[in-house]
Order: sequence, then C-alpha cells, then structure tokens
Amino acid sequence: MENGLVIRSVRTRAVRVPLNFTLGTSAAIVRSVPLVLMDLVSADGVEGRSYVFCYTSAGAKAVAAHAAEAVALLEKSPVSPRRLWEVAARRLALLGVTGPVRMALSALDVALWDAIAIRAAMPLATLLGGAPRALKAYDSRGLGLMPKEQLAAEVDKLLAGGLRALKLRLGYPTVDEDLAAVRLVRGRMPDGSELMVDYNQALDLHEATRRGLALQAEGLTWLEEPIRHDAYQDYAALCRKLDLPLQIGENFNGPEAMMDAVLAGAVDLAMPDVSRIGGVTGWMQAAGLASARGIPLSSHLMPEISAHLLAASPTAHWLEYVDWADCLLLQPLRIANGEAIVPSRPGLGLEWNEDMIGRLERMD
Repeated sequence: MENGLVIRSVRTRAVRVPLNFTLGTSAAIVRSVPLVLMDLVSADGVEGRSYVFCYTSAGAKAVAAHAAEAVALLEKSPVSPRRLWEVAARRLALLGVTGPVRMALSALDVALWDAIAIRAAMPLATLLGGAPRALKAYDSRGLGLMPKEQLAAEVDKLLAGGLRALKLRLGYPTVDEDLAAVRLVRGRMPDGSELMVDYNQALDLHEATRRGLALQAEGLTWLEEPIRHDAYQDYAALCRKLDLPLQIGENFNGPEAMMDAVLAGAVDLAMPDVSRIGGVTGWMQAAGLASARGIPLSSHLMPEISAHLLAASPTAHWLEYVDWADCLLLQPLRIANGEAIVPSRPGLGLEWNEDMIGRLERMD
C-alpha cells in the first residue's frame, strides 16, 4: 500500500445522457449532459472507476486527452494519489491545472482511491475515516426558470422521488417574480421540508443585496451563487448584509481557492465539486479546512462519489442529488426515507451498465 499502485491501463469513454428534467438556469438551458467515464486497471488487476461532468462535449474530449497525457507520465512506476498530483501538476504547470486539466486529474485521483479501497475490501467512506450511512440530500434535478404552471407540476414530480428538500433556480427579470416562484414552490412542499435557491451567478452585488434582503423572510436554507463565483470581497460584503446563509464553492479550483474565500470572509456555507476541488485528495483537504473553521460542507453533483466523501467529512451538511448517472449504473445511488444511502460495497460501489453505455456512445 505504501508504494501505491502500478497503473496498467486507463480507459475513458464519453457519453451524453438525456436528462429526465430539462433544467433552465440563468446561464443555460440543459437537456443533456456530457460525462466522461473512467476505468483504471492496476498491474495486479484491481479496477477503479470514476466519472466527471464536463459541461460541454469539447470539455469531455479535453478531459480524456489530458487523462491520457497524465497516465503516460506515471506509467510503470507505483503511484499514489498524492504522487499523481505532484507529478502531473508539475509537468502540466505551464498549461495550468484548471478546467479540463483539473477534471482529468480529479477523475484519475478518484479512480485511484476507488481501486485502493477495493484492494482494501472496504467502502471508500470507511477507508477515509467515516462509514456508510444515510445523508441529508436535496433534489437538484429540476425547478429551473419556467412558467409557473410548469413549475407547480415539476414540484410534485420531484417530491414523488422521495426527497423532502428541493433546489429552485432563480433569476427571473424581477424580484417579484423570484418571490412568486419561491412562494409557489413552498406552497406545494410538505411541512418540515427545506428549499434552497440558486442564481447561477446571475446578479451583481447591488441586485444580489436587494433580492437577498427580499428573500430573507421566505425560510430558505441558503442562497447559492448570486454573483460571480470568485468575487470573494463582494461575497464577504453580502455575508455581512444578509442573515440568509450564502452558499458558494462549486467553482473552487482546488482547496487553495477555498482558503482564499475563507480568509476573505466570503464563506457561510461551502459546496466543493469533486472534479474541481481535486478529487478525493482535494476534497479531504477542503473537509479539513471546513472542519477547522466550522463551515458546513455540502457537495456539488456526482452524488455517487460525493456521498462517500461527505460520509467522511466532519461538517457534512447536504448532498446534492441528481440522477444523471443512474442509467449508466447497475446499482444507482439509493434514496430512502428522504435521505441518500451511502453503499457499503467496496470502493465507491460503481458498476457500469455496459449495454446503456454502448448505446449512448453510439448516439454521441
């Protein structure tokens, strides 16, 4: 274990998955998502798996290319997740370890950790010091910007999926329209349920302050990314002006970015994305920072991976649930009693549905 795994091969496959709920945000209308699936095989036959959401088809191609380049740097020598980052980040420094480069390295990191946990015959959550358990989860599959009658019908469909917390996208032309959407959704949710709202960086500081103040009386769990994701000084100003907690972090490029935001006073709540924060390795560093500063930590997308990481995070808060990879998996993440259940299978517990993957590869 100390010497790491020798990588025999890494295979990447790009697929585009149609969504069960079209998602309209202030940034884009999303009807399908490009994912890159990764299979890593060690010299002694241990297989590790991961996947990443790449935003665009061009991004998916770049992730696959950068993953192959990184593997070439590590061939025939034992590699641990830490060594992966040390070697690949150093060799790719001129290009910059951001965007598709970071996603590729993060996917490799996750696949390595998966293989290590499988070799140890334990769930990844256990290997990281936690344990498989039920997690608070909210449904993030829908509730985009849409006409109110469609919004009402979608609330009912999402609640039928078993979770009692939902995320609503905002950014309508006026604050009154935002408030109307919040109240419509709230009115269809059962007592004791929770509602998060996300602006997808649609506002400037002045408008975010105005709308944030208007939303404070609506009983929301958080206000997510109202302004540009890296405007930390503006987030700090918002944190001081609003009682409604601000949620940021899906765009943290590594734990260093999270540290910058924390030091700026910009973080009420944090939700790293495993593909941007740096895989399992970067996540655990972010979890340590969150623990030291008492920051509730949630996840962004890729719930099958993020669930294990939250289960090992001292300040675990909410798992963002989407079903984007369900059709690709023989055993999708299970939802029960309003919570997501971290599987107790070795590693991440990912087993591909090869028939479906083959069909989606041919369609892409």
